Formats: sequence, structure tokens, C-alpha cells
Amino acid sequence: MALSPKSKTVVQAASLVVVMGSLAWASVPFYDWFCRVTGFGGTTSVSTVAPDQVLDQTIIVRFDASKERDMPWEFKPVERQMEIRIGETGLAFYEAYNPTDRAVAGTASYNVTPYEAGGFFSKIQCFCFEQQILQPGERVLMPVTFYVDPEIVTDRDGQFVKQITLSYTFYETELPAEQAALDVAAPGADTTLN
Repeated sequence: MALSPKSKTVVQAASLVVVMGSLAWASVPFYDWFCRVTGFGGTTSVSTVAPDQVLDQTIIVRFDASKERDMPWEFKPVERQMEIRIGETGLAFYEAYNPTDRAVAGTASYNVTPYEAGGFFSKIQCFCFEQQILQPGERVLMPVTFYVDPEIVTDRDGQFVKQITLSYTFYETELPAEQAALDVAAPGADTTLN
């Protein structure tokens, strides 16, 4: 049975909508994967171990902290910069403080600049890998363990990088259900129903 010209147009339009919707759905995970593999946009890589090679060349790593406008925490790097040898494992700390009278959860987004360094800056451990919850009045030191891959010195663009800035921005996120239930049942909380 042959389709009429109007039916063919409807089928082609519907197919186009399905294809475009599929591409839009797949673009976010594909873009995330692309950034992690290439370091595009300052996205850092993640590693489980530092490289075997440590060079005599050094690089300055600067640390930056910010927070979303409504995030109630205080958040800052403990030290503003460090000079490490390329390939050497570095350890830096950020300090967070919750001055409120309630538990607050936060998640950090991060990047490095210049963007050419993103693919060469690797984190081994980082507070940014999972949600952080600070109780009322709690102050914590949050570590990040990292290294700069020695391949940066032979990269066409990376070889000119002399300093890298690691930036974090904290956003308030929803408390896990069990933590939210604890906050509601906390002493002094009004648990009466109207």
C-alpha cells in the first residue's frame, strides 16, 4: 500500500521530530563525556593514582572559591596558591562554614583556567565528587588531591601554561530525605501539625 503525498510528509516530519529529540537528549551526556576526555572548557580529569614521572619544572596552582548567591555557607581556600613540580601530587584544602541554625547541603562545580590546562589537571580525590552536608555552626576543611600531568610540557598549547587556577562554586542542594527528617525531628523544632 503506497502512502499519499500528505501521509509521506507527515511521516517525514514525525521522523525528523524523533531524530531531533534523540539528538537533543544525547547531547548532554555526549558533551559531558567530550569535556572530560579533552579537558574542553576547563573540565579536569579524574585519576586514581599520580603519574610515575615527576619533572624538575614547576607550575603555580592558584585556588579560587565562590558560591551561588543564596548559598548561606562561608567558603574559601585555605591557601591561595602553591608551587608544585609537574607530576607531583599536591594537596590543598578549602574551608567551609555553615553559620545558620539548620543543616545545609551543597554541591561544588569546578573548572580550571586557562582552558588549555583542563586535560592535564587531574584530581585523585576531591570533596567535589559528592554532596557535602554541614550541620548548624559546623566548620570543615575539605581536601583536594591533584597533579598536573607531565604531558603538559610537550603539548602544543599546554607548554606555555605557567599557572593554573582551580575554581570551585558551591550551590545549595536538597538535603537527603533521611537528613531532612532528622532536621524536622531535632530538639526545639516545631513538630505539631495544624
